[in-house]
Amino acid sequence: MSKNDKVALITGASKGIGLGIARSLLDDDYAVVITGRNAKTLAEAKAALNMDAKVLDIVSDVRSMQDCHDAIKQTIDRYGRLDVLIANAGVGHFAPIDELTEDQWNQTIDINLTGVFNSVQSAIPALKKSEGYIFTIASLAGTNFFPRGAAYNASKFGLVGFTQAVMLDLRNYGIKVSTLMPGSVSTYFNNHIPSEADAWKIQPEDLGQLVSDLLKIHPRTLPSKVEIRPSKPPKK
Repeated sequence: MSKNDKVALITGASKGIGLGIARSLLDDDYAVVITGRNAKTLAEAKAALNMDAKVLDIVSDVRSMQDCHDAIKQTIDRYGRLDVLIANAGVGHFAPIDELTEDQWNQTIDINLTGVFNSVQSAIPALKKSEGYIFTIASLAGTNFFPRGAAYNASKFGLVGFTQAVMLDLRNYGIKVSTLMPGSVSTYFNNHIPSEADAWKIQPEDLGQLVSDLLKIHPRTLPSKVEIRPSKPPKK
C-alpha cells in the first residue's frame, strides 16, 4: 500500500453482501478488512478475494464492543488508517409474535442494531481523522412491516432511525453516513442457498457497485438513505 491508499472495514463479510462489497472496493484499490465470527469462513473469503496483501481478516463479534475496538486497532496497526466502515453484519429470525423466542429476539436486536452501534462507535475516532464514510446495511423491512417480522422489523426500523440520527451527528466532522435499504437480495441470508432461481433478485455485486458509486459522488452531496429494489420481480 501507498500512504494514499484508502481502507475499508466490512462487518459480516465472509459471504453475501459483505463479500460483494469487498470485491468492488478491491477493484477500486482499497485495502479491505473483513470481519465475522467464523475463522474458517473468513479465511475462505480472503482466499476467494485473492489479494492477500490488501485483505485482512479478523475474527470479531459485533455484539462485543471490545471486539469492535480490537478490530479497529488491528486495522490501524496494519494499514495506518480507516476511511470507510460498512456495518453489514446481520441475522434474521422470523416467527409470529406468540412463537418468537426470547433468544431469537435478543440475537436479532443485538446483532442488527446494537452491533451496528458498537461498530460505529468504535470507528468514529479513526473516521474523524480521515473524514470518512459510514454505510449501514438496513433493509426495505426498515419501512415495510410484515407478518412474522416483529424482531426483524424492529431491528431494521431502529437501524434506519439510528443511522439518520448518526448522519446528523457526524456530518459536521466531515463524516458522511448513508443507510442502504435493499429488498430481495440473492445471498445466504437465513440459510438460503442462492441458485439460478434468484437471478431476478439484487445481486451482492450490485450493492458493491452502489457503494463504490456513492464513495465517488461529489462530497457536497449526501444520499443519506437509499432504497434498492429488484427492477423486475416475478409475477405473483
